[in-house]
Amino acid sequence: MNLRYPALLAWSLTLAASLPAAAPVDLARVTPVPADQPVPLQDFFRPRLLAQPRLNPSGTHIAAIVTAGEDRHQLLVYGLADQKTEFAAGSGDKDIYDFSWLDDHRLIFNLAARKMYGLGLMAANVGRLSDGYPLLQYYGTSLIAIPPKDRLRPLVWNRFDALDTRRDLGAAVVNTDIRRGNMINLASAGADHSLAIDARDNNERHIVSTFPTPGRGLTISYLADREGALAFALTADQGVFALHRFADGQWTQCPVDLDNIDVITAGDQPGQLVVLGPRQEGQPRALQYLDAATGTLGDVLLQDKAYDFNGWIYRDPATQAIIGAMFDRNGPRTVWFNEDYRALQKVLDGFFPGLVVRIIGSNEAQNFFLVATFSDRQPVIYNWVDLAKRTAGLFKNSAPWIDPARMAPVNIIKFKTRDGRALDAYLTLPVGATKANPPPLVVLPHGGPWARDHWGFDGEAQFLASRGYAVLKPNYRGSTGINWLFPQEDEWDFAKMHHDITDATKTMIASGLIDPDRIGIMGASFGGYLAISGVVNEPGLYRCAITNAGVFDWEQQVKNSKYGQYDSPIFGRLIRKLGDPKTQPEKFAAISPGRQADRIRVPVFVAGGKDDQTVEINQSRDLIAALARNGVPHETLLVGDEGHGMGHLDNQVELYGRIEAFLAKHLMPKK
Repeated sequence: MNLRYPALLAWSLTLAASLPAAAPVDLARVTPVPADQPVPLQDFFRPRLLAQPRLNPSGTHIAAIVTAGEDRHQLLVYGLADQKTEFAAGSGDKDIYDFSWLDDHRLIFNLAARKMYGLGLMAANVGRLSDGYPLLQYYGTSLIAIPPKDRLRPLVWNRFDALDTRRDLGAAVVNTDIRRGNMINLASAGADHSLAIDARDNNERHIVSTFPTPGRGLTISYLADREGALAFALTADQGVFALHRFADGQWTQCPVDLDNIDVITAGDQPGQLVVLGPRQEGQPRALQYLDAATGTLGDVLLQDKAYDFNGWIYRDPATQAIIGAMFDRNGPRTVWFNEDYRALQKVLDGFFPGLVVRIIGSNEAQNFFLVATFSDRQPVIYNWVDLAKRTAGLFKNSAPWIDPARMAPVNIIKFKTRDGRALDAYLTLPVGATKANPPPLVVLPHGGPWARDHWGFDGEAQFLASRGYAVLKPNYRGSTGINWLFPQEDEWDFAKMHHDITDATKTMIASGLIDPDRIGIMGASFGGYLAISGVVNEPGLYRCAITNAGVFDWEQQVKNSKYGQYDSPIFGRLIRKLGDPKTQPEKFAAISPGRQADRIRVPVFVAGGKDDQTVEINQSRDLIAALARNGVPHETLLVGDEGHGMGHLDNQVELYGRIEAFLAKHLMPKK
């Protein structure tokens, strides 16, 4: 591949006119409020105007997910030549939440109800976007790959329910020919339109071929090779993960230890994978090739000096060859394995000074690109770059109601753990904070725990900063990117993770940048667990705690019917790594802060979704009951039609309005 452009570094790019307003949204205001008014709470959490923009193969149209009213999502297609737009939207409570271009004229997309439940896979043509037709009506259908040589026959994974790992129907090739389908007008269909046709008959019309499941254990995921053909599967059996290779119509388990190797994607050659290699003493793990049949590690693509790879791979849109990687150090980084792209990246970085610039896609000719730009104070702005015409322009600002000048900078700081490791944290200080007038602090550990916080715009942190709070987001042990620093068993040592949060908080106290007498801790999911662990185990350090969808009893978590069945992969892994609550009840009691509510001496706010499929709402209800028994002041917000986290905007606004009042009461800012 060769990007052809004349005198690239000497360009004088012309900023072209931006797109007209794209979506018929019900947003009363898409500009910042006047500078003399506080930024409204909802501005930090309202859905972005546009997300996931993608070019069709020839680069004539851009498709994207756009907001439709305050809290709805629909599919937009915009013609670059004629500047015409059209939309597809689900009826009732249904949103379009993902899509892909099959070819220049046809798209496939998924529908979801109530922001929680999948309704199957749909297809539609440019020019008749609102007249979609169902392809498959399994609730858990997801796209695996689109073969570049037969794009209208994608490879999909069928499950009855994405949350039910037991009913794996396997992979299948689907014929997306519109003549096989039953047309449905998405906007006018009734609330139960997914049942308006014979689902079994419709599914059979479109399935061209099916593949056997890997066999023993439960399937976690499937991978296709570079040509879009089914190639690999990951399974779990009693907590042990395995890799399987598909060849000659059958599955073969590969001699690969997935306790020490993480699969990232398929490689460029048949039977090849890109993996995060095994731990090596004193250095981060390498991104490298692996021969699946033999388990032999190959060439290293990338090895950072300070961080394990945690990101994604960029492929040539025409050949699907691997040409780059995007990942996080303490800030975002892009590495290109292709000299033309390295040169292009330099031009783009210069054209958008002060912003992180990431290439997110191009046409197959690779002369028209979409790029995302952002910073710690600027939400993502999508731009296009035309190499042939030497022009660039604005496609869409995802959050034009945010004024970057009023946002707070995010500082990268280091803190030392009690066992001597230097870890990163992100500190957001409110505008005007000084050591002479230090602000209160909200410690905000992330969930997971096998995830991480990132440098960039964070609406939650910016909201808190706008209300006068400093915000600390530590990447504690277990966070992706830093595990090479610790023994492998530390990835499951919840007590040490708690200690890291405590050490980060005490580092802030020693800095003099925050008021040591006004510190709160807040988190969601595993972050909610850490918040309650903090007030149980660190008396006097925090003035209050806030938890959303948290885990407070690990024995209950591994036993509950929606998460911890004995044949589920997550249950098995917890048993392997944490132990079995049947044989180690004392250990589980020690790591379960809900059983130690009598040690809490500060007010607690407990929130959760009643339809949570990851952490049952009974975890929150039991904590609330324990707080009441022990006379701990507390507030609650348990919401129906919400899953693991608040997905609906009105519920988010209520949640953060309650949080704002709770923090103001217990961390009263100085006047």
